[in-house]
Amino acid sequence: MWKASRRNFFAHKGRLSLSLIAVVLSVAFVTGTLMFTSTITTTFDRLFATTASDVAVSAKADKDALPGAPEQTVSTSVLDTVKALPGVQAVYGDITTERLAVVGADNKAISNSSGGPTIGANWYVTPHPAVNLTSGRPPAGPTDVVVDADTAAKKHLALGSPLRIVTGTGAGTFQVTVSGIATFRTTNPGETLFYFDTNTAQTKLLGKTGAFTGVDLDAKPGTSDDVLKAEVSAKLGAGYDVKTRAEQEADGRNSVGFIGFMKYVMLGFAGISLMVGAFLIINTFQMLVAQRTRELGLLRALGASRRQINRSVRFEALMLGVIGATVGIAAGAGLAYGLIAIMNGVGMNLQASDMSVTASSVIAGYAVGVLVTLLAAWVPARRAARVTPMAALREAGTPGDRRASWLRNGIGLAIAGGGAAALIGGAVNGATATGGLLLGLGVLVTLIGAILLGPLLAGVVIRVLGVWMPAAYGSVGTMAQRNALRNPRRTGATAAALMIGLSLVSGMAVVGSSLVTSATSEMDKSVGADYIITTNGGLEITPEVLAKAQATPGLAHVTENKFVNAAVSDASGGGKAGGTIVISASSPTLTQDFDAATTAGSLSDVFTKEGIAIPAAEAKTRNATVGSVLNVTFHGGTPLKLPVLAIMSDKTVFNHGDGYVSLDTLGKSLPASAQPASELLFAKADKGRQDQAYAALKADLAPFPQVTVKSQTDYKQLIHDQVGGVLNMVYGLLGLAIVVAILGVVNTLALSVVERTREIGLIRAIGMGRRKTRRMIRLESVVIALFGAALGVGLGLAWGVAAQQVLSGIGISTLAIPVGTIVAVFLGAAVVGLLAALAPAFRASRMNVLRAIAADG
Repeated sequence: MWKASRRNFFAHKGRLSLSLIAVVLSVAFVTGTLMFTSTITTTFDRLFATTASDVAVSAKADKDALPGAPEQTVSTSVLDTVKALPGVQAVYGDITTERLAVVGADNKAISNSSGGPTIGANWYVTPHPAVNLTSGRPPAGPTDVVVDADTAAKKHLALGSPLRIVTGTGAGTFQVTVSGIATFRTTNPGETLFYFDTNTAQTKLLGKTGAFTGVDLDAKPGTSDDVLKAEVSAKLGAGYDVKTRAEQEADGRNSVGFIGFMKYVMLGFAGISLMVGAFLIINTFQMLVAQRTRELGLLRALGASRRQINRSVRFEALMLGVIGATVGIAAGAGLAYGLIAIMNGVGMNLQASDMSVTASSVIAGYAVGVLVTLLAAWVPARRAARVTPMAALREAGTPGDRRASWLRNGIGLAIAGGGAAALIGGAVNGATATGGLLLGLGVLVTLIGAILLGPLLAGVVIRVLGVWMPAAYGSVGTMAQRNALRNPRRTGATAAALMIGLSLVSGMAVVGSSLVTSATSEMDKSVGADYIITTNGGLEITPEVLAKAQATPGLAHVTENKFVNAAVSDASGGGKAGGTIVISASSPTLTQDFDAATTAGSLSDVFTKEGIAIPAAEAKTRNATVGSVLNVTFHGGTPLKLPVLAIMSDKTVFNHGDGYVSLDTLGKSLPASAQPASELLFAKADKGRQDQAYAALKADLAPFPQVTVKSQTDYKQLIHDQVGGVLNMVYGLLGLAIVVAILGVVNTLALSVVERTREIGLIRAIGMGRRKTRRMIRLESVVIALFGAALGVGLGLAWGVAAQQVLSGIGISTLAIPVGTIVAVFLGAAVVGLLAALAPAFRASRMNVLRAIAADG
């Protein structure tokens, strides 16, 4: 039996080839992802290990500080204090900040194309530098800067190149020239680095002398990191974060947490493609078993037991899994090389020679390829074992199990009904933990239900989708439709593979379209400003930018917006004792530029009286109403008692969950020097001067490439582009599952042609030409693909509508069905059906008629 199984496998290697490709693609995606992320993790670990000091000291992290708050620093006295400790060998004052923008001679910001940070630092000699000076000299004064070699190469900078530094401190902007170029010792983690001398870094980047962002310490020989940390902590007290080398390395790994996120996202899509591939393998083995009914019956007649037949089919699946996994692991290494090349192209310097092929990735590849294949072949193997010796006398396969079909349909209906109830429950519960949980459960359960109901739905949907075929193509169309209906279970499994990818595409498209429509609709209703000025980097809106904007001719006004955390509690002692919310502190003209929806009171009162507006959820938690008095302590400021003048609606996209106060009210708690910088400006043009004011504003702010000026139209397009970019990435990753599903359609048709060899020969013998034979196969493929698209779109729309209802509580209040995407899915499915049928149709039309008639059934 083992010899028969091996020979059988290689005898059908052509029929198994597409299933093999599906295994290879899925395993390659899994192993390539693991190898790629392992390579990045290893590279970063080496970087952190070579640059970390024995102990690092920094100011205690301020968890309540928002972007724009003053930079946290430690004074020079800290260096003097720790330098005297008995376990300290050396001390280094470190300055690292992202609050700068660097502008080249072309007035364009110099930044990393991957979106990595632009970092300004002080140059000092240390045994564990991140870079080595490879050209020029270190910075020696306020006009010198050292740039990293990767940035210099990409931005065509050389020694003597002029640069302009824009800061958020009182220093404003200043000019420097490149005095040196430094090369990373291990790898560039995607940063753009500029080094200044320590005095310049303090006065220009931090805006104060005698301050550092951190202190690095090297321990004396024989002093452990933990002992030195204990000495430093005891000496400095509780106001500082003190970390050993190991803790610094752990923080470094956490800072690149996107690697882990990316890994699990890619593995999730690999899992989807594996599930789709499982349908392909199930279909393939089911058809091979059906085609070998006589052969299996003869084996049983010769004495083979059911267990031996079962093992024989599983052995063939094992061989398929092992070969597919082996090739897939090799392909995964190629995929990892490609991903490394892509990362290098966007600014990260990874060496292909450092690619990490770990035992875990190889084991995962074999586990995935072999286990999925064996599980997929389990049902066909059991079916093969049920073939009786009498089946050798039949010309066709064993009759179907009608009871099993009814049982499957009953279970499928029950599961689909439960999934639909979960989706409805999620929609009713809205943006709550329960709503999200029910939504996720509903998506999973309805998918399982649709898969189980595929054969039942095939009989109904294909009759509807194929109603045009007999009218358009006569008897050929009728035969194609009947061929698709001949084996509903096979058709359902083939369509289900395509359905999975298309349902996710459709569902994501509904959510994305609803998000864009809701955001643009709310902008039309709530944003009255003509222009929105935002930052695109580590800087905030600097005083210089604000002054330039306010001086722009043609503008009626410019509105400042600052965001600050505030601890809020009920002054009367009832309700919730406290909590922190984000407060938008703005100019009085905000009410002309931004009409935020309220459920009680008026937002304009906040800017004419001293008071606060709070979000509805916070008001409910604290039992607060308009007129209630709250204790409000802005982060870093003195407490205020403020009356509630308005309650904001939670059903908003912009500033969702934020409270509001005026800048004057904020100033009574926080002095101007302690206030965060503005993160957003609104501007309104004089009536009839919108075009002139827009051009003037862009021209006046052109010297500040860290800020962006957008009209309402520009901002809407930005939202559309950002959502579209995310959707395109998702569609691209789902493309693997769709490719595997297409292979399933091709394989099903190819095996179906082999299975119907005698039938096709007879049809040809009674007069059907090659052209009509090809057309019949193509039409059959198209209607199966359209059936998969119909199931996928229907399921995706249900998911998308439920998701939009769940998210309506956080501002996605408008349901938008992307008709263009839905139409594109159906047209794409028809094209997929045509392409998938090319090879099987050609083979069917080229059959030798006499040999086909003489073939076994």
